[in-house]
Order: sequence, then C-alpha cells, then structure tokens
Amino acid sequence: MAHIDENPLGRDLPLDPLPGHSSRGRLERVLRRGEFAVTAELNPPDSANPQDVYERAAIFEGWVDGINAVDASGANCHMSSVGICALLTRMGYAPIMQIACRDKNRIAIQGDVLGAAAMGVANIMCLTGDGVQAGDQPGAKPVFDLDCMSLLETVRIMRDNGKFLSGRKLTTPPQVFLGAAINPFAPPYDFRPYRLAKKIEAGAQFVQSQYCFDVPMFRTYMEKVRDLGLDEKCYILCGVGPLASAKTARWIRSNVPGIHIPDSIIARLEGAQDQKKEGKQLCIDIINEVKEIAGVSGVHVMAYRQEEYVAEIVHESGVLKGRTPWKRESNLGDALVAERMDALRDGKTENQEEMADVAAHRPH
Repeated sequence: MAHIDENPLGRDLPLDPLPGHSSRGRLERVLRRGEFAVTAELNPPDSANPQDVYERAAIFEGWVDGINAVDASGANCHMSSVGICALLTRMGYAPIMQIACRDKNRIAIQGDVLGAAAMGVANIMCLTGDGVQAGDQPGAKPVFDLDCMSLLETVRIMRDNGKFLSGRKLTTPPQVFLGAAINPFAPPYDFRPYRLAKKIEAGAQFVQSQYCFDVPMFRTYMEKVRDLGLDEKCYILCGVGPLASAKTARWIRSNVPGIHIPDSIIARLEGAQDQKKEGKQLCIDIINEVKEIAGVSGVHVMAYRQEEYVAEIVHESGVLKGRTPWKRESNLGDALVAERMDALRDGKTENQEEMADVAAHRPH
C-alpha cells in the first residue's frame, strides 16, 4: 500500500502528528517506515530571484525525500539557508535546513530555529561550519559561539523541554527532526564511530556522511557502528556523488579537506572514454554497494553542478524500489484560469465582470 505523506487540505500545510515522531515531516516518516531514503543537496544561488531556487528544486521532484538547504558551505556567501527553506516550504518541498555555527551566535540561531519551524521546516542539520579562511571573504569575523554538539543540544532542549538556553519558556516548541554530519573517511578513523555516538547523545536522529568513494573503508566504519548499536539509535545516510573527470577528482583530493578519493577511483575515470558518464556510473555503482550494507538507511546525493544527473542516478540505482517520493502535481484548473486571465490582460475582452468571475472561482 502506497503512503501519501500529504495534507489533503493543501500540499504546503503540515502533516498530522504521529506517535513517537519528533516532526511532521516526510523524511522522518520515510525513515521510520524502514524505506530507503534519498536526499539531495540544492546548490544555492548567488541571486535574490526565487525562480532560481524553484528551478533547481524542480530537478529533484519525485526522486528525493528531502532537499538540503546549504548554509554558506565552504564559508562562501550565497542565498541563506533559511531563505531557501522559506521558498521551498511555500511550494510543499521537504527542506533540510543546515545551520553552521560559524556565522551566528546562540541568540540568532535559536531565533532562526523558531522561524524555520513556523514556516514548516521539519528537518534541521547541525554543523560546526568551515572556517572563514576557506572562503572568498577570509577577513570576515568568525563567531563559533556553539559547535555541532552544543547546537544539537540547544535545538533538542528547545524541542523536548520547551525552553531557550536561558531557561525562558517557549509558547510552542519547534517540531523538528535533528540531523548532523559524519566523516568516516577522515583520521583518526577508529575514533569516528565514537564521535557519532556523541552526536547521537547530543540529539542527532539522522546523519549524512561526507562523500563515499571508498566503500571498503565505509563498510569497516559501519561494522563498528553496528557493534556499538548506533545504527539502532540513528538513521545513517551515506553521502555519494558523481565526479566530472579524473582532473576534478585530483583537484578535490588535493584542495578539499575531508574528502578521500582512492587512486583506483581516479584510474577508473582516466581509463574511460567519457569520463563524465563514467563518473555518473561510478556513483550508481557505489550506491548499489552501500545500500546492501547493514545499518545504512539511505543515501545523500551531492551532485554539485551536475544536479541534472540526480534523477538518472536514483532511477538507475533502483534504490527507491518503485516508490515515488513526493512531487508537485499540476492543477488543470489553475492552468485554465491562468490562460483566461492572460487573455483578459491582453485586451481580448473588456468584460470586467468576467475578470472578477475568473478570480472568484479560481480553484483552491
């Protein structure tokens, strides 16, 4: 039986609460049902045009269960994550709002959490954030009032205790599903499962990993995670993504801290006639491997500047098993009304009564 995670009164309205759920969001429901979840990352625009966000989000429709709204990753400024979330929730998408501690203190962050929850944001990912020296404005003043652990605790206290960090009571606590990031591919490797345990203790309910290009290393990490019983306390989504070329892979390995790309991956790309196509196939192959690892609850697809490949990657990997995540459905009535309104505006009729009638009978 298909699950329809949608409010019958409107796609942009909250879902009914369910017992044991922290949020009213679709991502949490998919994961708690035991379905293999797919999330993706939206490349934020350097723009104040909302259409730039909608066009980028539309690529993911019907293929993902959540869309990450990035918060100035790499310490580079783009449209804010809270702004992107405002636009996405307006259209019925399920955003995952990233919060980086680099740029705001606890007062601003707690206010953003309340504002986001009021807009319908059901998922919040807590990050420490890259240092300002990594970005194109290294003279910016870093804040780091909190880090990922204390941020998780802060939002958990707001949600579960109904209080600000000051102890002042909230009228309505935020109903949010809490996430964090993990990197099994950065040393010290043996410590990484224990760091996940600390994040779970702080409040993490789901995690998304850094890019996985070394499946054996990730498999070893997950063995320890299972030994500690952490896969039963937290939903783990493995980060994946296509590489455009061997040259790109080499540059990332040398210049982006925390991303591990084995020589075998670069050799595979170098040996391909069409390196971009091979990079996409590599991503599909990795998904097919990690989805079989016990304790993995989904994948997080990061296709920077290759977002158009996400649908193909998800489809060809078969991870959805015939399930169709939420997508907007066009309303025929809306199209007919728009057509008639355009005709009226173009002066094809002077009948003001007809214009009023069209507006009054627009389907809701």
